[in-house]
Amino acid sequence: MTTHTERRRGFTVRLFVPSGSPTGLRIVGKTNWNGVVLSCPRASFDELSSRDELDRAGVYVLLGTTDEGIDQVYIGEGDPTRPRIERHHREKDFWTHVIVCSRRDSTLNKAHVQHLEAQLVAIATKANRVRLDNANTPQLPSLSEEDEADVVAFLDDILLLLPLLGVTAFVATDRVDAPVLVMEAKGAKATGHDGADGFVVREGSTAAKELAPSIHNYLRSRRQLLIDERVLVEHGSVYRFARDCVFDSPSAAAGVVAGRSANGRIEWKTRDGRTLRELQESGGR
Repeated sequence: MTTHTERRRGFTVRLFVPSGSPTGLRIVGKTNWNGVVLSCPRASFDELSSRDELDRAGVYVLLGTTDEGIDQVYIGEGDPTRPRIERHHREKDFWTHVIVCSRRDSTLNKAHVQHLEAQLVAIATKANRVRLDNANTPQLPSLSEEDEADVVAFLDDILLLLPLLGVTAFVATDRVDAPVLVMEAKGAKATGHDGADGFVVREGSTAAKELAPSIHNYLRSRRQLLIDERVLVEHGSVYRFARDCVFDSPSAAAGVVAGRSANGRIEWKTRDGRTLRELQESGGR
């Protein structure tokens, strides 16, 4: 099976705001690409529903939060996408924003978008940045070698554009050239690194089981989510991270590890004792 490979090269993005309101529908394209990405807040749904792009095959991502304030997404596909998205507008309450990815022509078919959906779900699951609202794990359909290569190339371009729209659910962790940081609390010991996409607590790190009574509800909910999804697993007197886990901030990562509110810029340190704050202020040197 052809797989997504990250590409590092410059590219030009075209952003069109049809209503003239920067907080409304935005249409994003890329030079020498026949795809199109529509980004729309739920409050501007009428503007989105008038677009012809919804009458073609595509994939879409609903973005919002759980009742506990945890980022949540739902990934879907449709041929066309319109009836699916309109149904979610009636029936799903959590989402506040929708992203639709399609082509400017009609060359995507049902099998193509099923493949894109399955790949996006797999990538989001591996990245483990958000809670997935999908009840089932979609399976990859059978495609010819040529079609699969074309769809994966299309996916690569989608994954380049989504972070520019603030969507980081599909961004994998990156350990390249990142100073290793450590912290200890209540018998737990964790390692991680800070990067542009968030703070990563590394697989094999441990977290305290005991929670401080004053812990913030967000941290309590995030820990429970990680336990429910088997990212944090019991390991004697502590929890163990079964895989890398990305947090929005060093403090959120430190709070989950310590079981209490924490200032991650102070508590995460290099092996020679420098705090993350000192590291950042020295330009990472």
